[in-house]
Amino acid sequence: MNAVPVVENNRVSEIVIVGGGTAGWMTAAALSKVLNRSYSIRVVESDEIGIVGVGEATIPMIKLYNTALDLDEAEFLRKTKGSFKLGIEFVNWGQIGDSYIHGFGKIGQDLGMVAFYQYWLKMRQAGRAAPLDDYSINTVAARHNKFMHPVSDRPNSPLADIAYAYHFDAGLYAQFLRGFAEARGVVRTEGKVIGVEQNPETGFVNAITLDNGERIPGQLFVDCSGFRGLLIEQTLKTGYIDWTHWLPCDRAAAVPCTRTTPLTPYTRSTARDAGWQWRIPLQHRVGNGHVFSSQYISEDEAVATLMANLEGEALAEPRVLRFVTGKRRKFWNKNVVAIGLASGFMEPLESTSIHLIQSSIARLTAFFPHAGFDQTDIDEFNLHADFEFDKIRDFLIAHYHATERDDTPFWNYCRTMDVPESLTRKMELFRSNGRIFRECNELFAEPSWMQVLYGQRVEPRSYHAMVDVYSEEKITEYMEGIRGVIANCTRVMPTHEEFIAKHCAAKPM
Repeated sequence: MNAVPVVENNRVSEIVIVGGGTAGWMTAAALSKVLNRSYSIRVVESDEIGIVGVGEATIPMIKLYNTALDLDEAEFLRKTKGSFKLGIEFVNWGQIGDSYIHGFGKIGQDLGMVAFYQYWLKMRQAGRAAPLDDYSINTVAARHNKFMHPVSDRPNSPLADIAYAYHFDAGLYAQFLRGFAEARGVVRTEGKVIGVEQNPETGFVNAITLDNGERIPGQLFVDCSGFRGLLIEQTLKTGYIDWTHWLPCDRAAAVPCTRTTPLTPYTRSTARDAGWQWRIPLQHRVGNGHVFSSQYISEDEAVATLMANLEGEALAEPRVLRFVTGKRRKFWNKNVVAIGLASGFMEPLESTSIHLIQSSIARLTAFFPHAGFDQTDIDEFNLHADFEFDKIRDFLIAHYHATERDDTPFWNYCRTMDVPESLTRKMELFRSNGRIFRECNELFAEPSWMQVLYGQRVEPRSYHAMVDVYSEEKITEYMEGIRGVIANCTRVMPTHEEFIAKHCAAKPM
């Protein structure tokens, strides 16, 4: 076997992406855009191997990806039958009967050097504040099924603060990006990988072999093969860190159904006895799934719960997926970079799956290698990926642990389980004086933590001391002004369905 090839100018010029789906085609599309036909990019996928394809909700960072590719938003939404997303509604998480929205974007307007929510905490404890939802344009609009793009010519208006993401059909998104990538020179090869050729001295992957006998050499391999991790795990034996003791759900049943209610601009997550159920509204259907722990409920029972809680007629047979929440010990090992489910799995509670694909692609472009593959670069790549996964992990664990529910064995376990020290520290800091500090560039910022922790009944004992600089009358006037302006702005917004019908309606099926 040959050693890792050294090419002219020490440049990696042959990139092989193993696996298609959302991860494979997002990677191919992005690399084809930034590398501008000067590199060979090949996607190897098999029609015989299904894709997971249930992740249909995103967070606002997806707009950065689409913008980087110069995708037209209206065309993208028409092709993927997508809708807009202002946040996630959580039902029955703190206690049965509770409901709050984790909305994107700002809460209120900061006053002086102190965040708005600190003033809200003081007045809420005094019984003089409306619900937190009333002070965010995203959550008020979501409750009223309203949507519009943010306006750029009103910088001091809440209408300028609207932050949004998308719901879309992940399979259609992959097809859309495949067309984009192939138009820019990416070659798709149909076939099932049956062999992996490694350098006997370095362990680097030299080539893969397909079931038709074709040998495909490469210098940089991107593993988008899903849970099985064909290259990163089956070949390189990288190892996996299991987080099931903190995130006990290990199954998901998924099924689409007809939509019988208005097209809501938010995802819904409803806590069930041994997990939770998602509802993702698309233009042509609703995506549904029941994420659950097989330790506390059987697959048959979980599927029955899902099917009993659909709003319309099921459009397919439910599929059950099995997973282990966690991450690879290395995301980049030798000349293999794992992206998507091959890199690890975070359940879709906060719609981070597609974001993790996107951020992995961004890191790969930032650390794009020479043919020599400098280990210093690889180590730094893995360090940043570890940080991102760990911080998202803590945010997800908080949803389960910050609860008063003890009505089922599952919720009693989650409520009483030990959690990572990093999460304990963050929750105790919030319980003392409502303080939330974003560490470096962790994904979820202060408004996200505030909405989730308070929404799930974590009550701070006090608030930021500098709030007392202002009288209660001044604070009340300030807060009521914000609330009133947001209410007025929301009244003039079109409904979500009206906005889509005017700007990006998909063709009828």
